[in-house]
Parts: sequence; structure tokens; C-alpha cells
Amino acid sequence: MARGGKGFFGWQVVGAAFVLAVLTWGINFYGPSVYLHALHAREGWPLSLISAAITLHFLASAALVAWLPALLARFGPVAVTRAGMAAAALGVAGWGNAAAPWHLVPAALLTAVGWALTSGAAINVLVSRWFDRRRPAALAMAYNGASAGGIVFTPLWAALIAAWGFGPASLAVAAAAVLVAWPMAGRWFRPTPDGMGLHPDGAAQPPPPRPAPPPTGPLWRQPAFRSLSLAFALGLTAQMGLLTVLFSIMAPSLGEAGAGLAMSVATACAVVGRTAVGTLLPEGADRRAAGTLNFLLQATGSAALAVADGSPALLVLGAVLFGLGIGNLLSLPPLIAQRDWPPAEVARVVAMVTAVNQAFYAFGPGLFGAAMEAFGAWAPPVAAGVLQLAAAAVLTAGGRR
Repeated sequence: MARGGKGFFGWQVVGAAFVLAVLTWGINFYGPSVYLHALHAREGWPLSLISAAITLHFLASAALVAWLPALLARFGPVAVTRAGMAAAALGVAGWGNAAAPWHLVPAALLTAVGWALTSGAAINVLVSRWFDRRRPAALAMAYNGASAGGIVFTPLWAALIAAWGFGPASLAVAAAAVLVAWPMAGRWFRPTPDGMGLHPDGAAQPPPPRPAPPPTGPLWRQPAFRSLSLAFALGLTAQMGLLTVLFSIMAPSLGEAGAGLAMSVATACAVVGRTAVGTLLPEGADRRAAGTLNFLLQATGSAALAVADGSPALLVLGAVLFGLGIGNLLSLPPLIAQRDWPPAEVARVVAMVTAVNQAFYAFGPGLFGAAMEAFGAWAPPVAAGVLQLAAAAVLTAGGRR
């Protein structure tokens, strides 16, 4: 088997991880906003009640994802991936066929399990064992499936629900997800580089050890971990909150069609920004500095949205600048962890960072919606900008010395 280039098996794993990201983000991340609208329209339940179930979904996942490294070590990536997608499938079927409000609780807990076992921390583990020097590019390609999940699944959900109703649509998506993920996990997630006689990146020799200081105790006592987790938790809270209300901010000036197009442009910019960082980030670059610049870029976009006052040009500019940083809030933490911790610690660090992030951003939509309702369209971008500046300061101040 070819060691490098397109023949390296690791790139096939990246392709499979991309597909897994499309499925899990389409069901577990972008899906809840669809479930909110569909259940409110069908059952007439209060939005606050359905939103509480969505918050439960993200909070329960935050608690579960911290156990992901231990589960992968005990059961292996194939079993964990299959269990995660099966739980997500059962959960989405539960959301779609809920006949009473209490039915949302088991549905939310099942999708929480699915999200914890197949989201960013899991994809990092699946891809990272195949790549060292080229890990930024490999993770960027795999995580682009997250953006593709939003691009593909949002209109797909709308079309299926319009044609069949939410209940049958959820069953169709659940079945398709399991039928795709089950054999895919066995084919591409079971092999290991050692088992195939390969080295990371398809190199002829194993990579030299990276100079990473040994950990100085539990993660919570390490300034590097506290700064990494808090910075990206603040940034993702700003991102989730602002994205929730961004359509409503832009629609009065751009119209609904224009606002939808601008949202699509922001999603496309997320792919552009993530790919650019993954392919252009120099080998010896300060990855925390890259994260700081990313937060400042998004803060600039937030500022443009805050002062737009109905200006279409400023609204689009703000959406583009903000969108360019969206994808990197997912892909940069694993890359920073790769540089700041020994290889054996990276999976645990990424899982714990993911848990902290989800615990914070679960409250973003509610807080930003309340801010817009109380103060107007300028308030959410201002709040996002403040959080992003704080994230940049925390990430810079807490790096290893």
C-alpha cells in the first residue's frame, strides 16, 4: 500500500470522518432548531418547553463526553461510533414521534448520547492517530463535514417534513444514518496505522517526539487547560447565541430570502476559514496566536453587525467576517492540545474542553434571544463581541511558558 499522498489510508479515514460529521451535526446540532419549529407547529407546545429539552440535550452531552476517552479505550472506535449513531437514530425518532411533552426527555437524552459519542472529540480521535505533521489539514477536512451537515440537512429536513410530516421524516433520517454509519465504522474506523504497518502522515519513519512539557497535575489545575477551555467556551457561547438570532437581525433589511442567503454565505465562509487555517498554518506556528486572531476576526464581524443600523453592506460584511471564524472554533482546540500536551493526554484534553464548551454554549441561544428581545438588534452582536475579546485575552494569557 502506498505510504503517502492519496494512497495513504489515513485520507480515507478523513473522508469517513467527514461523512460521520455530516450525519451527527445534521441530527444532533442543526437538527434541534428544526425539531423546535416542527413540534411547536404540530403540537402547539410552548417554545420555552421545547427549548428546555434542547438545553437538556446539550447539557447531558457535556456530562457524557468527558467519558469518551475511557469508552474508546475499553470498547474501541467501531463499537462507540455504532452505539452513538444508534442512540442518535433512536433519539431523533423520539423527537419526531413525541406525543406528550415528557416524551422529549428520553429523546433528548438519547440524542445527547449520540452527540457525545460522535461529535468533535470523537472525530479528533478517529483522525489524529493517522496524522501528526499534517493533522491541521486532516482535521480541517474532517470537520468541514460539520458545515456540510448544516448545508445538507437543513433543507433536507424541511423537504422531508413538508412531504411526509415530522414523524415519518425522523424515522427515514434515523434509518439512513444507521445504514450509512454502521458499515462505514467497521470499514474505516477499525484499522490502525500499526496494524497496517504505516506511520502517521504516510511517512516512511515515525515522527520525532514533539517537545511538550509533562502535565503538572489534574487538568483543572493547569493554567494552559483552564485558559483553553474557558476561551473557547466563551467564543462558542458567543457564536451559538449570535447565530441563533442572526437571521432575525438581518431579515428586516435584507428580507427573508436575503437573510437566508447571507446565512448560507456565513456557513460557506466557515469552510473557507477552517480550510485556510488547516492548510496554511505553518508547522512551527503559535497555535494559540492563531486562535486569538480568529476571535479578533469574529469580534470585528460582530462590531460590523452591531453598528450596521440596517445597512445591507455592513450586515453582509459582518456575516462574512464572523463566518470566516466559525469553523476554527471547532478545529483549533485539538491542534492547540496537540502542541501543549503529550500525545497520550490529547484525547482527554479535547474531550474535557468539549464538555466545558457544551456546558457553556447550551445557554447561548436563550441568553442572546432574551438580549435581543429586551434591547434590540444591536445587543446580541455587542455581547458576542465582548465575549470574543474576552476569549482572545484568556487564550493569550494562559499559554504555557
